[in-house]
Amino acid sequence: MVNVAIAGGTGHIGRTIVDVLGEDPGHKAIILSRKENGRLDDGAEIIAVDYKNVAAIQETLEKYNIDTVVSCLMILDDDSGKAQVNLIEAAAASSATNRIIVSDYSLPYPDETKKDVPYTIWRQRGFEEAKKTNLQVTRFWNGLWLDYYASPSLKSYMKEPAYALDIANRMAGIPGDGNQPIVFTYSYDVARFLRALLDEPKWPETSIVIGNKITLNEFVKKAEEARGTSIAKFEFRRVTNEMIGRKFEVHYDTVEKLKTHQVTELPSHHELYGFISKESIQRIFAVTGQWMVSGAFDLPDEDTLNKMFPDIETLTVESMLEKCWKGK
Repeated sequence: MVNVAIAGGTGHIGRTIVDVLGEDPGHKAIILSRKENGRLDDGAEIIAVDYKNVAAIQETLEKYNIDTVVSCLMILDDDSGKAQVNLIEAAAASSATNRIIVSDYSLPYPDETKKDVPYTIWRQRGFEEAKKTNLQVTRFWNGLWLDYYASPSLKSYMKEPAYALDIANRMAGIPGDGNQPIVFTYSYDVARFLRALLDEPKWPETSIVIGNKITLNEFVKKAEEARGTSIAKFEFRRVTNEMIGRKFEVHYDTVEKLKTHQVTELPSHHELYGFISKESIQRIFAVTGQWMVSGAFDLPDEDTLNKMFPDIETLTVESMLEKCWKGK
C-alpha cells in the first residue's frame, strides 16, 4: 500500500483524485488542508497544515509515512505559489517521501504571455524547484477541463464557467478562426490516469493526458446538434424559440483583439463578476484565447499516459454532449 498526501484535496481536481483513490484499496490517501482536521463524507482524513511552516509540513509527511505527495493547490498568486514551493521543500526533506506531482494540470504556457498571467510563472517555478530535489517528479498536462462545458448531470467538482463556448445560452466567442485543435479532458479521467501512474516505478517528467482533441468550430457544431435534437415545443401551432436545430450565436475574436485583453462577453461570465472584476475576466480569457490560437492546447500525441495505459477510456466531447445536453 502506498500512502499518498493530497494537498488541496477538499475541492476541484484534488477532491476528484481523492474520490478515485478511495476506490482503490492499494492506496491510502490523506488530505492536507489549511482548514481544521476532519473527514470528508467518504472517510478521507483531513490534516491541517501551515504552508508557511516547512518543518511542520515535513513532520506531518513523516508522521503519516507519506511516500507520494500530490499537489492540487490552486496556484493563482504569490501566496499560493510560495505555498507549493514550501510543500516541495518539505517533501524533499521528509525521510518518508520519494515522489511528488506538482500542481499544473494545464498546458505548456507560451513565454510571451506569462507576464499577463503571473500564476503561470509560479507553476513553472514549482516544477523547476521540484526537479532540483532528490524526489521523482511529474506534472500533468491535460488541456482544458471538459467539465466546464458540462451540465450539473455530470459529476464534477470543477465549477468554473467555460472558455469561449456557453452551451446553456447558445453563444460562443471563439478566438482566432476556431480551427486550431484543442485538448479537452474530463477531471475523473485525469484522476484515473494519475491513480494508474502511482503504481509505476518510473514517471515521465510531464504526464500528458488527452481526453479528446477537437477544434472549437467542431465543438460548436456538435453542441448545436446535441441541443437541436430536442422535441420542438408548439404554442398555438407555432414552433417556439427552442426549435430543432437552432444555431448558436457565434463571434470570432481576432488575435489583435485578444492582445488588447478583450473577448466577446458571454452570458456565463456574469456569474463571475461578484468575485472578480470584469476587467480581470476579460484579461484572463483573452490570454487563454491567445494560447488556443497559438496551438498551446494542441498537446502532442506521442508519449502520453493514454498510450501508457490503453485500457483507460476517456470521455469525449460528443459523449459529454450526449449525456448533458441532448434535447435540452
